[in-house]
Amino acid sequence: MDETEVICLGTAIVDIPLQPVSKNIFDVDSYPLERIAMTTGGDAINEATIISRLGHRTALMSRVGQDAAGQFIVDHCRKENIDIQSLKQDADIDTSINVGLVTADGERTFVTNRNGSLWKLNINDVDMSRFPRAKLLSLASIFNSPLLDGRALVEIFRHARAHRLTICADMIKPRLNETLADIREALGYVDYLFPNFDEAKTLTGKATLDEIADSFLECGVKTVVIKTGRQGCFIKGAGVSMTVPAVPGITAIDTIGAGDNFASGFIAALLEGKGLRDCALFANATAAISVLSVGATTGVKNRKLVEQLLDEYEG
Repeated sequence: MDETEVICLGTAIVDIPLQPVSKNIFDVDSYPLERIAMTTGGDAINEATIISRLGHRTALMSRVGQDAAGQFIVDHCRKENIDIQSLKQDADIDTSINVGLVTADGERTFVTNRNGSLWKLNINDVDMSRFPRAKLLSLASIFNSPLLDGRALVEIFRHARAHRLTICADMIKPRLNETLADIREALGYVDYLFPNFDEAKTLTGKATLDEIADSFLECGVKTVVIKTGRQGCFIKGAGVSMTVPAVPGITAIDTIGAGDNFASGFIAALLEGKGLRDCALFANATAAISVLSVGATTGVKNRKLVEQLLDEYEG
């Protein structure tokens, strides 16, 4: 088997988006929609899917149940040429399923299973024997699986660093009131951190991009890449500080998964040896393509779409 370039560690779940629904959905006996279908979701499988489509050998490291939803995820990975050697199927848990209710004006509520696989993923599901044959480890979201806490992340990242992997991490808002102090030591191993502005502002208690980035740099992060939505991104590291504007003229249809697509584009560019600005341009273009379709992995069908937009963007 060819050497894996990227290991995407984190959640792989099933999403069932229901849209559009109105807030009086419970006032009627039956509520017809044009389409109800399962889609894959979760930070790690989103990243693995997009990075694979961008042309890089990708492995998914996660945990799902031995149920219909788990099999749906396995089938998706096979179709997308994602290595599932380290995807655990566990008969004792249910694969997490998120049912998303989305109103016509974009308001969202998710119905989730608090005992599903997302909540059960832990350090025992991390196959560190894969690290010597990989180039980059992406922890798809700090705080998403609470059992992968600060202490677990330190152990995982320490092993990854010992094998000279580049370490990337995204994050979500803390699920269980965790603080920056809880992950401070783990952040000291991270080469590239991809928080969005709101998440980073909440976690650090800082108001400006510079102050937020400095908070993470003081924890030992090498390069902070803050996603700023329609503005693009802000990058700060040793001797580096830059703003890279988003692709202009994009009207978003669905922003779910945009951050995962951004991280995927950035990681793909890193693997290709691009400089920071070019990584950000490629990431912004990947995210821009993603928001033009409903669904986290629907838009970026192949690398050519991103390159075509990137040519216009840079031109």
